[in-house]
Amino acid sequence: MAYSDRELLARLIQCEAGGEGDNGMRAVATVVMNRVRASGGEYARISQGGNLRNIVFQSGQFDCVMETIGGRYNSQNIYNMRPEAIHYEIADWAIAGNRLYNVGEALWFYNPYNSGCRTYFPSSVGVFAVKIVQHCFYIPTSAYYLT
Repeated sequence: MAYSDRELLARLIQCEAGGEGDNGMRAVATVVMNRVRASGGEYARISQGGNLRNIVFQSGQFDCVMETIGGRYNSQNIYNMRPEAIHYEIADWAIAGNRLYNVGEALWFYNPYNSGCRTYFPSSVGVFAVKIVQHCFYIPTSAYYLT
């Protein structure tokens, strides 16, 4: 589907963090836009100077972009989302260059489905920064810039 960047980001925000409140959704939007604006490493190459679509549709990055997971239909995907005003407001906020301060330069998040966040994610390229609602957020280490 040919969504605008705004629509695509609003759908991803709703899908990845719709039940996490404003700060949870802003945190996810911050990570996505940090990847779009990355100055080095893998995401700088993927975004090719700021291409949101390349970041969102990068293989294996966001469960919400996949229509199937483990061979089963994923009903919680961006194509089934119906963003509301708040999702568009947060997308606009993030596209305008705003960041949630405690997420900072984070490039990764995940929901550990338990109370703890591991120290490194996805490997030694990201180190734990903060937990917001159910998601753990990770900032890049110097090893990231070698990816």
